[in-house]
Amino acid sequence: MKVQASYEEYSVEGISKAAKTAEEQGYEIFSASETGHNPYLPLVLAAEHTERIQLQTSIALSFARSPMDTAYIAWDLQNLSRGRFTLGLGSQVRGHIVRRFSMPWSAPAPRMREYVIAMKHIWDCWQNGTKLSFSGDHYSFNLMSPFFNPGPIDDPDIRVSIAGVNPNMLKVAGELCDGVILHSFNTQKYTQNVVLPNLQAGAERTGRSIEDIEISGGGFIVTGSDEEELEKNKIETKNRISFYASTRSYADVMREHGWNDTHEKLYRMSIEGEWNQMGAEITDEMLGHFAVVGTHDQIADKIKSTYGRYASSVSFNLPVKTVEDEEVLRGIISDLSQS
Repeated sequence: MKVQASYEEYSVEGISKAAKTAEEQGYEIFSASETGHNPYLPLVLAAEHTERIQLQTSIALSFARSPMDTAYIAWDLQNLSRGRFTLGLGSQVRGHIVRRFSMPWSAPAPRMREYVIAMKHIWDCWQNGTKLSFSGDHYSFNLMSPFFNPGPIDDPDIRVSIAGVNPNMLKVAGELCDGVILHSFNTQKYTQNVVLPNLQAGAERTGRSIEDIEISGGGFIVTGSDEEELEKNKIETKNRISFYASTRSYADVMREHGWNDTHEKLYRMSIEGEWNQMGAEITDEMLGHFAVVGTHDQIADKIKSTYGRYASSVSFNLPVKTVEDEEVLRGIISDLSQS
């Protein structure tokens, strides 16, 4: 199981140091997300300051950019990192794409399917000199003069993963992608009943199996050095779970467990702005379904027993303030990497 790290300080020094440190600590993936910052720029720094660790966007927004724009960025990052880049894409929700980015919206799974196919068509043009001639329901590309063609690179096979929660997007991942990035708002029941069957159904469309797809993540990880710290982190995680549980986009996960009443209550509380009270609606039973919970000496075994049945990688981090903290972190990473 590969272990994924990221950065906390968004600065040249902070990102560069985080990437170098992650590689030294034994992490196998260094990722950048798209929240308050562009997810691609940090990976340029990471590519410069590391040699072995894989680099991944987890995730970058697809529909905020043209497939051509994303194809250029991914091509450059793959070249700069000497083949270590994985393009992790996500659709986001309609409100953000339309209101924050002022970009068009349509049913996300069919659009994502076309998006990935279009990028691969563009990359084939650059690598193999094929004619650029793509026409779909959402995107059309037929102009690539030599001046704008970056040309072939040494490692042209860019791995593509997409974030998937709902059945249709999971099928697209199974059909076309190298991997799927599962949302942290996920449970083992939802994984078994919805995620894995739909990945398999998608894979069968192109003569593949679920074994051909890397699965990243699968839930929250809650840990602490002792019971007091663990309880504090459990409360923080309940607050995060309540935020996702309040949104319509993730209602299917709640319904899978018969928690629709809780979803509806949290949705009403979010409309009223009662964010600070929402975490109390998440019970310990719910937390147990959404998260792996354990102290530092327990957590590696619990992650392996829970996610090891299907996950290729997990995201894990610990604050490192002392030499002892560093040793604990390295031990957990090593334990997970060997599974």
